[in-house]
Amino acid sequence: MNIQIFGKTKSFDSKKAERWFKERGIKYQYIDLNQKGMSRGELTSVLQSVGSIDRLIDNNSKSQDAVLIRYLSGDSAKLEKLIENSSLLISPIVRNGKAATVGYCPEIWDLWLKDE
Repeated sequence: MNIQIFGKTKSFDSKKAERWFKERGIKYQYIDLNQKGMSRGELTSVLQSVGSIDRLIDNNSKSQDAVLIRYLSGDSAKLEKLIENSSLLISPIVRNGKAATVGYCPEIWDLWLKDE
C-alpha cells in the first residue's frame, strides 16, 4: 500500500484517519492541505477516482471562496479554484495509488487491506 493522507491540522476526521492507519501499522505520508495543498495532477487523479468535483468541495468552509465556488459554472473553473485554495477541499483525502476516498471512510480502507 502506498497511502497518502491529505488533511488539515484542525480537522477531526483527518486525525481519525491518521489514527486508523497507525493502529494497523500501515505507513503513510501526511500532507497538510493548508500548507502544501494538492498539485493539479494529484487533484485530477482524486477527481477521477471519486467521480464528481462536488464531492471534493467543503461546503462548511469558512473561506470567502466557499460561497463563490458554488456559483462557478463549469467543473474546470471549480478545479482551478480548488487548486488555488486548498482550504475548500474536504479532508481527509486518502489516496492509495489510483484509488482515493474523501472524508473518513474506514470501510473502504478495510477493502484496500483485503486486496493486498
